[in-house]
Amino acid sequence: MTDSTDLRSTARRALVCLDLTNLDADCDAAAVDALCRRAQTPQGSVAAVCIWPRFVAQAKRALANTGIRVATVVNFPSGDHPLDDVKAETRVALSDGADEIDLVVPWRAIERGETAAVGATVREIKQICGAATLKAILETGELGDPVLIGLAAEAAIDGRADFLKTSTGKVKVNATPEAAEILLRNISRSGAQVGFKASGGVRTTAEAGVYLALADDVMGAGWAGPKHFRIGASSLLDALLATLQTAGAVEDDEDD
Repeated sequence: MTDSTDLRSTARRALVCLDLTNLDADCDAAAVDALCRRAQTPQGSVAAVCIWPRFVAQAKRALANTGIRVATVVNFPSGDHPLDDVKAETRVALSDGADEIDLVVPWRAIERGETAAVGATVREIKQICGAATLKAILETGELGDPVLIGLAAEAAIDGRADFLKTSTGKVKVNATPEAAEILLRNISRSGAQVGFKASGGVRTTAEAGVYLALADDVMGAGWAGPKHFRIGASSLLDALLATLQTAGAVEDDEDD
């Protein structure tokens, strides 16, 4: 396979696994409408849009009958809100139509040796979520230490998270291949039906390909589809579409 063919394959795989995200402080209703339009491309639709809780109902209406899921964030970005507030926030988001809840776990508890607090929080929010997808944001870049990252992963899996997610995208170090491998290997060892989401700093097709390749290596070929694998990003979609358009133009030239 040529490099362009490899990149095009990567772009197609990544596009359908993308959580197209706008969690900017100045996000407004017009920006959410634009995001929902961007999520539906001539090359296919993304897996989900991820927006602030106050925009869930709007996004749900905009994406009706598209198959694109609506994700939102709770306990975000600090991870240290009172649990009762997080529960209330989750209930409102679900009642507004959220399909997926991205929960920042109380990751600082891991640093204090209070690993059980993470599992307990995840478990309580998952009980509220029911059939809705719960992604546990572990803030791996802040934890830093591979041992702590592994403990956070184990706790979230024990709490019945549906996905392990690296990061909020709001800190200095977000998704890294090293953290991704730790999360994926914990998922593999657990035998649980838990997915993986890389979030923050994935901007190019080649970078997306690194995470897809890791998932293929650890979890096996075919696992990294939108049911089990996501990339959370705001700018990656443009890079993926550029890859697909460029590759298509090259193929057309070769056919002439």
